[in-house]
Amino acid sequence: MGAAIIMARDVLIVAVVLVALVSLRVLVLIRSRGSVLCCLRPVEGKRGWRVGVARYAGGRLNWIPLIGLLPRPRHVIVRRGLVVSGRRRIGTGEFFGFLEGVTALRCESAGFTFELAAGYRALTGFVAWLESAPPGAHLDVA
Repeated sequence: MGAAIIMARDVLIVAVVLVALVSLRVLVLIRSRGSVLCCLRPVEGKRGWRVGVARYAGGRLNWIPLIGLLPRPRHVIVRRGLVVSGRRRIGTGEFFGFLEGVTALRCESAGFTFELAAGYRALTGFVAWLESAPPGAHLDVA
């Protein structure tokens, strides 16, 4: 019986450490300068929304999932050639009440079609980033 208690304690310690590490990652990502909380969903597989952080880096938008093992961006969206083809309001049941009143933009970049959803301020920043492209950059915003 003593070995089972020690094993349960060890499992509990590992679980607490993992929760602490995930919480630390979330805090660091959200509070990082120039980071914007948003959701991304690839259109091809119709997978669900993933909550993450977008960071602007010159002509790129780096999207990092909020929960994950690797600290590097999962998607790098290049401003040159980015096409924004549509916009829609998110339904109340789509995020299970987590984010309401957000707008999704349908985008395509280098053959990757996705929707990017965020609140009004974050999307205003995204559009400003798109419009601030240097002269001669090809942008297509519908």
